[in-house]
Amino acid sequence: MKTALTLVAILGCSFQANADWPRLRGAKGDGIGEGKVPVTWSAGEHIAWKANLPGPGSSSPIIVGDRVFITCWSGYGDGSNGTMDKLKRHLLCLNNADGKILWDKTMPALQPEDEYAGFITEHGYASNTPTSDGISVFVFFGKSGALAFDFDGKQLWQTSLGMNSNSRRWGSAASPILYKDTVIVTAMDEGGAVVALDKKTGKQVWRAPAEGLELVYSTPVLAGEDLLLPVANELWGFNPDNGKLRWYATHELPGNVSPGVAVGSDAVYVTGGFPKRGTVAIKLGGSGDITKNVLWSATNASYVPSPILHEGHLYVIDDQGFALCINAKTGDGVYRERVMESGAGGGNRRGGGKPFYASPVLVDGKLYCPSRKNGTFVLAAKPTYEKLAVNILSDDDSQFNATPAVDGNKLYLRSDKVLYCIGE
Repeated sequence: MKTALTLVAILGCSFQANADWPRLRGAKGDGIGEGKVPVTWSAGEHIAWKANLPGPGSSSPIIVGDRVFITCWSGYGDGSNGTMDKLKRHLLCLNNADGKILWDKTMPALQPEDEYAGFITEHGYASNTPTSDGISVFVFFGKSGALAFDFDGKQLWQTSLGMNSNSRRWGSAASPILYKDTVIVTAMDEGGAVVALDKKTGKQVWRAPAEGLELVYSTPVLAGEDLLLPVANELWGFNPDNGKLRWYATHELPGNVSPGVAVGSDAVYVTGGFPKRGTVAIKLGGSGDITKNVLWSATNASYVPSPILHEGHLYVIDDQGFALCINAKTGDGVYRERVMESGAGGGNRRGGGKPFYASPVLVDGKLYCPSRKNGTFVLAAKPTYEKLAVNILSDDDSQFNATPAVDGNKLYLRSDKVLYCIGE
């Protein structure tokens, strides 16, 4: 079973009822929000507030009651011409009502860090989204470790999880999650392990080394009583209470893993792979090798953004700029449409590289899909392709790498310069 046998403990996640969007992709990690947010906006329309950020980042904001938390980095690789020893991480707390920055906790990075070169320039040094239990907020800053803060900005603890780098020196991106009284951190890059920390003290509860997982960037998700972790060529399902592996299934998606798993009522959907991409459906249930539970495999896939499962279909705009809809029961492709037209993408799109990194969110039957340089595309979440709007903030030419957050009638977008609250 390859490296799965070396993983001796497990991740888990939970959320508090008083937290509106307390972790990456919302409370359940599925990217689905409640409420109704504007379909159209611009620099002068439907901006409830905006807050200038001290530096860039690919992490998402989280919403806890009247607070918004977000991370950034500055001092190096941010256009300031600073050297690596000047690198700092920031955790910001903002007032949800007006975007006022209540506090900015700034921490020098432990050295040495990965050089700002190659693929790490695609996402930077603040890619791991915080999480909160409604009392404290927890962050993962790679080689600088995991940290906890109270809502007044007081640091409660800091725990190192390793100073290693993977062979490609891409940094890490998986976000921390909560399970019962622990914070679970996928520190595959820094420490070659998944680590559970006591959320009150930061002390290590267990450490689960797992060889060969240096390119796992996906944040795990909970499906019933199983904790799911997608890896190259396999999906693992663990018992989150005792750390024992319940089952694993093999598939043909190799390479690095970025998208999250989509969870249905009786099946889960894994997408990604490099250089071969694909999507696989696996029936839940069983023990040991459950590869026989693979229901279908398809070539339609997303390499970076995570898909949304909605009313029997998988939806995503992949990193190449194609909107995909896949029948979740059969794996058949329903549509594959290029979303960027002349003047708002395609050959005339702003910037180079992959046009989409962020994952979509679903609100009120609509998919909100931020591109990196060409605005947020709004699509109807239905099996017939329909583009409802393209919303460009013309006064912001920086990248939008982060998955949005949702809080009732507000949508939160972060660029490398600004956090926007979109609302009436």
